[in-house]
Amino acid sequence: MSNPKKLNLFDLTMIVVSLVIGMGIFRTPVVAAAKTGTPALFFLAWLIGGLVALCGALTYAEIGSRYPVTGGYYKIFSYGYHPSLAFAINCIILVSNAMSTAGVAVIGAEYIGRFFYPDLVPQLFKEEVTVGVVILFYVINMLGLKMSSRVQNVLAMIKITLVLLLLLSVFGHFPVTVQSVAPPGSALSHATGSLLPQPPHPFGWLKALGIGLIAVSFTYGGYQQSINFGGEVSRPVRTIPRGIGLGIAIILLLYLSLNFVYVRVIGFENLKTADSIAAVLIHHLFGPVGESILRVLMFLSVLAYVNVLMMSNPRVMFAMSEEGILPAIFKMKTRRHDVIVYSLTAFSLVIVLTLVFSSTIEKIINYAIFLDSIGMSTSAATIFILRRRRVGEEGDIYRIRLYPLLPLIFILAYVGVATSIVLDDPGSAGYGILIFGAFFVLYFAVRLIQAWRKPSGQAPLT
Repeated sequence: MSNPKKLNLFDLTMIVVSLVIGMGIFRTPVVAAAKTGTPALFFLAWLIGGLVALCGALTYAEIGSRYPVTGGYYKIFSYGYHPSLAFAINCIILVSNAMSTAGVAVIGAEYIGRFFYPDLVPQLFKEEVTVGVVILFYVINMLGLKMSSRVQNVLAMIKITLVLLLLLSVFGHFPVTVQSVAPPGSALSHATGSLLPQPPHPFGWLKALGIGLIAVSFTYGGYQQSINFGGEVSRPVRTIPRGIGLGIAIILLLYLSLNFVYVRVIGFENLKTADSIAAVLIHHLFGPVGESILRVLMFLSVLAYVNVLMMSNPRVMFAMSEEGILPAIFKMKTRRHDVIVYSLTAFSLVIVLTLVFSSTIEKIINYAIFLDSIGMSTSAATIFILRRRRVGEEGDIYRIRLYPLLPLIFILAYVGVATSIVLDDPGSAGYGILIFGAFFVLYFAVRLIQAWRKPSGQAPLT
């Protein structure tokens, strides 16, 4: 009999959907349209992005099946490479995830705040709502994984419902007159400042496609964190590949359909300069009442994103603590609900603290895309290491078909995305490398301190 506290197939599928479908799909199509320049390249970018995500999902499904542990996204770096690489990349991911969580929560607060402040939502209100949201999901997650996953299932279904409502707008009247919904200086414009549309790149369709794929890859990303739950999934050999694969299939279908609706209803040229495309579509379908519905659904969609990151990231801290990279306190769990209490508390506090840096989130997003490209390609490459070392071979594991072709496609695609970022925004790429280097050096500094504090005769941790 399976453990009732374990995640089942539906739970994991909804986690994958919530990790991927954040606020990106309601903003990045504008960027992709502006960067690619033509409808053909636009849809090609989304199709390629979806196929790459599917290759990645299947790759991570085998990795998670062979190595089903809590905090798996950290563990695979530590197992396959040197712990310093795991420490540096995961520190960056934890900080950027906390900042993006705070930024997205602020966006949600602005949507709901329009009910009380039609013209301009005060910053204090947005910060208060954001802190309230973090406290709410802190309490929910303190009640255990099963409780937080049940809440996540409901919020994920609401998010899918929102996307389906947007798809219905294709049955309205054409064309639509695009209007700006988010005022300049709003949380929405701040949080997506790095993704503002620019003119198509003049150096050929291949380069335009590559730059367009940056925004597309950002929108498809996140599913790799699902392997953080590997140690808490019921029947992981079957559930992990099916949950990740089914989740990506749902996302691919929704993204392609929604982008078709964007182009059909708004028009491709209008899409390049649209501000709040979700509000445009809902207004087109339901009128002013629809805009009120949109605010509520957008806010609930934001809650799904906040909750799933508060579920996932403390498990990375748990894994780092298990290996002695973080203090032992970060792996302590509550007896009643088996909650990683100090890791959850620390990550929640970082979210709240980063509110003061919300105006700089656009740069953090740029760094995160570049570093995620490095992290995704190197983490996916551990499948070759796991196979060579025959990890998990004694059990019934999932094996990806068309190996090694599919992992190689995924890895090369993200190497291409990183290259595109270097060409399009070398400053962000350079700062990203410097930040990564700083954490890399910090790892060895911590090790030296640990070795210095150990009594003589004891070897330092390796």
